[in-house]
Amino acid sequence: MGHSEPGLERIVRVDPPKHHFTLLRNPDGDYLGTEDGERLQLFDHVDDKAIWKQLESDTFGHPASGIELHSDPHRDGHLLSHADIKVGADANPSEEAASYMAHHGPALMPSDYLATFQENGWVCLASILSPDIVDELERVSCCGRWSDRAYDRETPVLNQTAAFAQAAVEPVSLWLIRQYLSTEEIRLAHSPGLAVLTPDDGERDVQGWHSDFPYLWGITRNRDNDQRIPVGMSGELSMGVQRNICVSEFTRENGATCFKLGTHVLNSGPPEEWGTGSIYAQRGHRAAHGLPYDGPEADIIEAPAGSIILYDARTWHRAGVNRTDQRRAAILQAMTPSFLMPFGDTSMPYKQFMKGPIIDQLLKRDQTAFAELMVHKVIGPGGMGAITVDKELTGLFQA
Repeated sequence: MGHSEPGLERIVRVDPPKHHFTLLRNPDGDYLGTEDGERLQLFDHVDDKAIWKQLESDTFGHPASGIELHSDPHRDGHLLSHADIKVGADANPSEEAASYMAHHGPALMPSDYLATFQENGWVCLASILSPDIVDELERVSCCGRWSDRAYDRETPVLNQTAAFAQAAVEPVSLWLIRQYLSTEEIRLAHSPGLAVLTPDDGERDVQGWHSDFPYLWGITRNRDNDQRIPVGMSGELSMGVQRNICVSEFTRENGATCFKLGTHVLNSGPPEEWGTGSIYAQRGHRAAHGLPYDGPEADIIEAPAGSIILYDARTWHRAGVNRTDQRRAAILQAMTPSFLMPFGDTSMPYKQFMKGPIIDQLLKRDQTAFAELMVHKVIGPGGMGAITVDKELTGLFQA
């Protein structure tokens, strides 16, 4: 039988931030910032150059350069001026100020997150999603105050709320992933989907220790009995980052992900004695043998709702066990360089998304960013082509 009490894992607690920086976005959703501390610019990404801090109700300061903007409230936005000169929608001086939206930003500067990520192989962006987005994700996942709601299994998940796409294009975490993977061209290796962990019954099958796509150490082997990326051959350059979005608060009791932090540098999969994914994939194994390793060499990251946990895909980990009476929700996203084949077909979910009502609820910049993550492309002599699954050809090989 499985353990009825929590294990002895080390708890790494990320507390809710006491403040957040601000992102200033023009009507298209581009990010206002400055590179030299003199001229304002628009950016399609968010690093330190696009971070602002609200100093007073009518003033935004730029931490990286020290310049300040004056703000006049306007409907749902702000009319901005710099040195008494109005700021237009293109960030240039204008006779008429454009309305900029103040969006929920990170608690720390992106460069601080990056230093932690590169040093440790993981980082948590605490409560980086706005409360409105978190509430929408809880509503769709039927968690939190929406726990009495019936889950919609008919509507494609991306078409249930704009919050899925908005969470997917959160700009600070995307910038961090691009820096960590050393490429601007990153993609979702599978469509974003909910992972809802229901209360545990003490016997149900659970996930064993493994590394994530594209490594999948501890889970799968190909026909030559070797992993997709063989153990010991991945080198210093990471081929993947896992991006866990905490829809619910993550705690040991409700099944927060269990890690062996730092194992991304080992270039090896988890040991079989810890209970690997391939072992625990056998039906009834947990009921017969108990839970996978849950001792003091393992780590559990506890984080507030709305947090994004990024970690090197080589890191050993497994799903936790929900010992509460409430559902716990997350969104799991495998991020890889665009030159890798995806783990799942994202073309059909994206085409359904394009035909649905949600896409028009996104800002233009967010529409572009989501398409870049979801559409896998190949560029050759004939130009650019979107990659999808050929159902007829697939059928021939499945026959």
